[in-house]
Amino acid sequence: MQYSFASRTAAMLASPVRHIRENARRHSFISLAEELPAQELFPVKLLEEAAHDVFGSGPDALQYGEPEGYFPLRAWLAGEWEQRKGVRVPPGQILLTTGSQQAIDLIIRLMVDERDPVLVENPTSPGCLQVLSMQGAQIVPVESDGEGVIPDKLEALVIRYRPKLFFATPTFTNPTGSLWSAARRQEILDLCRHHEVLVVEDDSYGELHLKQKNEFHDKSPHGQSRKFAETYPSLFALDHAGQGGQVLYIGSFNKTVAPALRTGWAAGPAPLIEGMYALKQLADMQSSTMNQRLLFQLLTSSRFQWHEHLAMLNKEYSTRLQLILELLKRPFWKDVTYHIPSGGMYVWVQLPDGLDSALLLKAALPKGVAFMPGALCAVGSEGASHIRLNFSHPGREQLLMGMNLIGETISEFTARS
Repeated sequence: MQYSFASRTAAMLASPVRHIRENARRHSFISLAEELPAQELFPVKLLEEAAHDVFGSGPDALQYGEPEGYFPLRAWLAGEWEQRKGVRVPPGQILLTTGSQQAIDLIIRLMVDERDPVLVENPTSPGCLQVLSMQGAQIVPVESDGEGVIPDKLEALVIRYRPKLFFATPTFTNPTGSLWSAARRQEILDLCRHHEVLVVEDDSYGELHLKQKNEFHDKSPHGQSRKFAETYPSLFALDHAGQGGQVLYIGSFNKTVAPALRTGWAAGPAPLIEGMYALKQLADMQSSTMNQRLLFQLLTSSRFQWHEHLAMLNKEYSTRLQLILELLKRPFWKDVTYHIPSGGMYVWVQLPDGLDSALLLKAALPKGVAFMPGALCAVGSEGASHIRLNFSHPGREQLLMGMNLIGETISEFTARS
């Protein structure tokens, strides 16, 4: 039988991500493409103890729960944000989702009709771009500089397109790991408030600060070295935790605890949360209450220190960043440019002139290595000359081998040209 798929699924079905994941199951295959944290840093033993406690509490742990999410976990989030970030948000304005990806999907389905213009940072999260494409949105890229999205560029696009949404990641953008300055955050928020544009702030990587004692050389077009910047208040905090009605705040525990728990959130103005709540009931009724209870049990355990766990992740990922930066100094990589990320799990690399990342990936896959081609992270032609490298998941030996194989592939292309 011939099946007639919806036209908007064509790009998704042809995406190289499927081939990367299929190859990643092969023994000895090295993937620097996926959005994976370091699994050896998962708190496995403490999660085992938490699971024992949850199942020991009785069969209620396996029953349907609240569609908006396990209340104690929502209350924990509210308390954590108030204590650490000075953000006050009632638990009733927090919706627990199946990862941040579902939060993105729900707000897009709630707000965006086909051909509605939506502004995005460029480059941005591949998952966000996929969902927008599936909804048939008109995706409009916004230019950035070293401090974040450029206000004049954003305002010109807002006036021209009158967009419904602006997707932003001020803290450690995927894939660049960049950090907006404090002044730029306030300026962008004021601009969106003036023009009544809803900001969807993705803070999925906001806890992953990459810090070092020494300065790294930032092999950017400017060729300047710099120290890692501190973080600044989220747009959500600057908007008084959504009370200003301007920001929807999304994130997850996938990158900081364990992806399999599939626990994310959306927090913000009550009308948005209520609309997303209604759509979520149609999508899956609720995210796993069992997983949420397990996560809550871990976070409140006297044997698990959340802030120490984050510090451990940041220290280890900073070490891995140092390694990949050293590898990028090798001869194979001499003609590439890159910015050192302030946070997150990736390095965004610009390839030598004339080299296409999709073609490079096709040549790299038979060698047993993969990366994320930049076209999946960007709108327009800019991404074709970039690749995204994940340094958080591969072990030291895998990272060494993977970077050598990709570098070797680059050299073969540049030698032919």
